[in-house]
Amino acid sequence: MKIKIPEKITEFGQVFNQNDFKIYLVGGGVRDSIMKKKPYDWDAATNAHPEEVQKLFKRTIPTGIQHGTVTVVFKGLHIEVTTFRGEGNYTDGRHPDRIFFADNIEDDLSRRDFTINAIAAEIPTGKLTDPFHGIRDIKGKIIRTVGNPNERFREDGLRLLRCIRFATTLNFKIDDSTMNSLYTEKNMVKKVASERIRDEFTKILMAEKPSVGLRLMETTGILELIIPELTKCRNVTQKGMHRFDVLDHLYYSVDGVSSRSLTVRLAALFHDVGKPDAKKTDEFQNATFYNHEKISAKITENILNRLHFPKILIKDVCFLIKKHMFHYESRWKDSAVRRFLSGIKEETRENNENPRTLEMILEDLFELRLGDSYGLAGLYPNTDLTGEFRKRIRKEMEREQALGIKDLAVSGRDLQENGIPPGKHMGIILKELLDTVLEDPGMNTKEKLLNLSKNIYKKYTIS
Repeated sequence: MKIKIPEKITEFGQVFNQNDFKIYLVGGGVRDSIMKKKPYDWDAATNAHPEEVQKLFKRTIPTGIQHGTVTVVFKGLHIEVTTFRGEGNYTDGRHPDRIFFADNIEDDLSRRDFTINAIAAEIPTGKLTDPFHGIRDIKGKIIRTVGNPNERFREDGLRLLRCIRFATTLNFKIDDSTMNSLYTEKNMVKKVASERIRDEFTKILMAEKPSVGLRLMETTGILELIIPELTKCRNVTQKGMHRFDVLDHLYYSVDGVSSRSLTVRLAALFHDVGKPDAKKTDEFQNATFYNHEKISAKITENILNRLHFPKILIKDVCFLIKKHMFHYESRWKDSAVRRFLSGIKEETRENNENPRTLEMILEDLFELRLGDSYGLAGLYPNTDLTGEFRKRIRKEMEREQALGIKDLAVSGRDLQENGIPPGKHMGIILKELLDTVLEDPGMNTKEKLLNLSKNIYKKYTIS
């Protein structure tokens, strides 16, 4: 069997061939080609040693030269090239104690994690080398380790999460022997760095149906080891429109998010994670979860910090969680729409690298709301007032009315010049002025607000 080698890759391979070196494509690019998918990147294996690879090309990056890996920059491509190698024992459960250069591609493939990733394509012919029947497993949609699964997982604890990730993103089934080893070797994930766990967890969340991977993590016991706060949600029942317990609701909610935004998917997964802590039962045995959104945001902040997610992303996720409880109704007054927008605008930021406009935040919030609705019963709602709400929001935004303190016709300096000293009363007065303008936009003139500020200040000084 063969795959078609892209023209640029063929030219890249000719550099090795002309210097009497063997060169093969390996890994995900080969797997995706067999599956008739467009590869996102290319990895290669060669019998050339790292220093020899560096001499062959003008631009190289020593990304992992101690492990035999050099990244070659060739005609706009970044190709990771690794010398055929074997590995010694994995004493720490993550990295081989030693590596050694192997003589042939078969030896190199034998050190890889799963059969579907242990296939090599010769450059330029595209002829496949498949010593572990990876093509058969691709056709059968099976995830299977190369060799003994217990040994593979003990060598590198990250492989447990990679196994679940591949099953989720490729929609493959994990073979029974490999599945059993996920249970027995689950504690190996404790040896994996938080950043590597985060990366695999992110890929699971960004899959078409994240709940597949999340359920695998739960049933194998891996979720309990990584995010125990989520497993506390199992068997926490909910009344009303909720068909599922809290954990299943969260799984369905993240499935219901069509957006490719990691921020929204994280918010969907964790938006109710605080319900077990917030739960109270009244005299009629009815459960309530007052302020669960605030508790959920705090728990989520702790989880995402522990997994070393970026600070700005954590802030955005927690804001969405705190705001997810809005329930729009047609009877809302225009002032209620403005107050809703005012509460969102405080999170906007002008940043060339990571901007957050009011429109962007609203889109994320509506997407989270849709996922939350889907999570009620695993179905999208038949009636949805989102369209109506969007129209009313757009109408208020087009009016360019004041939504924040900075939009007021007066500033703190104006209030000082009007006899109000700086201090705690200044902030309170500005907030009351904004509240007045949100209720009646016609009040947003300098004269009216200065007169009103005097009356408010008198109220506080007299009391």
